[in-house]
Amino acid sequence: MAHETQLKVRTYECDEYGHVNNAIYLNYLEHARVEFLDAVHFPYRELRLKGFGVVVTEISIKYHRELIPGDLILIHTVPEKIENISGIFKQTITRNSELIAEAKVRWAFLDAQGRPCRLLEEHKKALQIEQQTGNA
Repeated sequence: MAHETQLKVRTYECDEYGHVNNAIYLNYLEHARVEFLDAVHFPYRELRLKGFGVVVTEISIKYHRELIPGDLILIHTVPEKIENISGIFKQTITRNSELIAEAKVRWAFLDAQGRPCRLLEEHKKALQIEQQTGNA
């Protein structure tokens, strides 16, 4: 089951061509990932207070169509792969079921010293449950 986040394109996100600047898509995708983590009860903010981190290590975006102010978009987020210290989220942005952009986001789990560490079992389980459901 993919998590969906709905957003409306704002005028200040657009460049001189009148469409959403390519860098803004990173903001959209990050917002949707945080919403996903909240939905699966992954305690991201609590872990941050304890010094742990979930950081993006690589991102690839393919743009298919432009977005303009007022467009209502859905961002679909689903874990594609979960490993011991890292994983991959697959995200798509659609407008009225039309594919706008798709991204693969690799992330890593870090300890308080900023070094990669094993994802805690209860948190890994929450992500795997969502991953299995998402692939059904």
